[in-house]
Amino acid sequence: MATVTASHLVSTVCQVNSHGADTKAANLICMKNQAAITHNGLRFLNMLDRLQTRTNAKAVARQAVKQDNPRPWGKIICGKGLNLVFVGAECGPWSKTGGLGDVLGGLPPAMAANGHRVMTVSPRYDQYMDAWDTSVLVEVKVGDKIETARFFHCYKRGVDRVFVDHPMFLEKVWGKTGSKIYGPNAGVDYKDNQLRFSLLCQAALEAPKVLNLNSNRYFSGPYGEDVIFIANDWHTGLLPCYLKSMYQSRGIYMNAKVAFCIHNIAYQGRFPFSDFSVLNLPDRFKSSFDFFDGYETIDAAHAGILESDKVLTVSPYYAQELISGEDKGVELDNIIRKTGITGIVNGMDVQEWNPATDQHINVQYDASTVMDVKPILKESLQAEMGLHCDRNVLVVGFIGRLEEQKGSDVLAEAIPRFIGENCQIVILGTGKKAMEEQIENLETQYPDKARGIANFNVPLAHKIIAGSDFILIPSRFEPCGLIQLHAMRYGTVPIVASTGGLVDTVKEGFTGFQMGAFNVK
Repeated sequence: MATVTASHLVSTVCQVNSHGADTKAANLICMKNQAAITHNGLRFLNMLDRLQTRTNAKAVARQAVKQDNPRPWGKIICGKGLNLVFVGAECGPWSKTGGLGDVLGGLPPAMAANGHRVMTVSPRYDQYMDAWDTSVLVEVKVGDKIETARFFHCYKRGVDRVFVDHPMFLEKVWGKTGSKIYGPNAGVDYKDNQLRFSLLCQAALEAPKVLNLNSNRYFSGPYGEDVIFIANDWHTGLLPCYLKSMYQSRGIYMNAKVAFCIHNIAYQGRFPFSDFSVLNLPDRFKSSFDFFDGYETIDAAHAGILESDKVLTVSPYYAQELISGEDKGVELDNIIRKTGITGIVNGMDVQEWNPATDQHINVQYDASTVMDVKPILKESLQAEMGLHCDRNVLVVGFIGRLEEQKGSDVLAEAIPRFIGENCQIVILGTGKKAMEEQIENLETQYPDKARGIANFNVPLAHKIIAGSDFILIPSRFEPCGLIQLHAMRYGTVPIVASTGGLVDTVKEGFTGFQMGAFNVK
């Protein structure tokens, strides 16, 4: 029964595949697709519908040309787009700990496909084999020192991927050290993170001016000064401050704008107020950083919100939660109410997450073959995990960081209550050491029913998404979440906590099931 339910949900995923890039057009297309679903819910469009859609699209394009529309719907006119520069501490697949890396990996190609010139700027944490040294160096002041940063570059799927090379990134996080992006261990920060990300922000502001990039067949040369910076989370909160104090004060980047996107308000970049001096900003910016949480601190997210031209977040419901009170706004709710905020639902990388082409699973499938293939992939997952192979046993999956936000402790408490049923559970994730040990012990407690894998394993994540009947997401709060989007695309039913983007993307009884909200604290 669970597999049948999953297959009926495959045809409802169209609303999550656009990366938020063309929301209105995507909504219109989804409405048309939903109207054409057949009685068993397995197909989007029949042959007549497909023909009619192609015919209508051509008619719209012809009409747009007749009206001298410079950008007819469905047709890219190069040179008419925007210069977009995404800046973030993570960029998948090169670096990621969660949704931030996924978004900077998947959203920029979607924007490039819409005719924009797109660059991402992130740290070079490792010896990325596909990124080449540009030999371009810039000097920036970090603390009381002048630091030299070097740019590496690769061009993938229409996007200029730029990596900032400096020992503060590479020597600390390089794969051989076993360290993490933000600290030596999960939950422990590097003491100089404010300096590391000060360097990132300053280098990101230099990149559009100094890099002469010619990989794109439609665009060449530097991006120039007419750009929109999309700054992501607290690590880039300094960017709008440096833009105003170091560039616009000297007549540079006068048309540039900054959109600050909040992926998780729980991480704000709070440091002792005495550290303000190492940021090399004029005193007039102190009030933007000033924050009192029992101690006098500076707050990088606070500054990013106040100094940017636009504040965004990753789902409409999460935007409402952020201004609902200090518990969900994590003490920045008043500031966000003052600036305003727009929530746009995250999308997913539909090239990576496509069951029809996924190279990580043994058999590819689509909506027309899901009923036949899902049981095979379930048995394949059971075999790989060393569980009893039986397609009639419900398989429940969990993929995520092992920490309180993701509700992994809630799941651990719940397992003894349902594991006696005709089911198995597979958990994949990394995080706090105590929680990693907890899931790794599941096999000892329930040798025939449960498996816990505490490491980062992309192929296994795909296999769990494809082979499970249900995916559990018991998050205490979830700005958007991507796992539920992957699950729906693969015909796997998400069972989610009623919070943030999970409310926006999972429709009760239609694309999955809501289980109510958990206490944030």
